This record gives sequence, C-alpha cells and structure tokens, in this order.
Amino acid sequence: MGQGRGSGSGQGGGRGRGGGAGRKGGPKAGGPDGFCVCPGCGHKVKHVAGKPCYEQKCPKCAAQMIRE
Repeated sequence: MGQGRGSGSGQGGGRGRGGGAGRKGGPKAGGPDGFCVCPGCGHKVKHVAGKPCYEQKCPKCAAQMIRE
C-alpha cells in the first residue's frame, strides 16, 4: 500500500543554514570591543556598545562609519 517518495536522501542533512561565525565568532564579530572606522579617511573611534557604527558619522569627514 502506498509507496514512499524516494530514498530519503533529502537535502541539507539537518545542519541548518549558513556556516558563518555568528555574533561571537572572531575579531570581526559585532561584540562590545573593537573600533568603528571611516572608509573614506581611515579615522578610528572606539566602538560604543549598543550603538551601531553605521549610525555614527566620522568626526573628520562626516562619512558614515563602518565596523573594523
């Protein structure tokens, strides 16, 4: 009665998506330490926990800062 739909190989193997480091993995993670850097002039400021770098403007050239 009724046949199955294939051999059960499926896709993905149940390991989830991605393979990135996540929030806690490595020096480029978005943790509380580190610096925000200006992509235009290279000026660095210490990262403030709870305030994303992209919300800050560079004090030298007013460009949007990015995470180091």
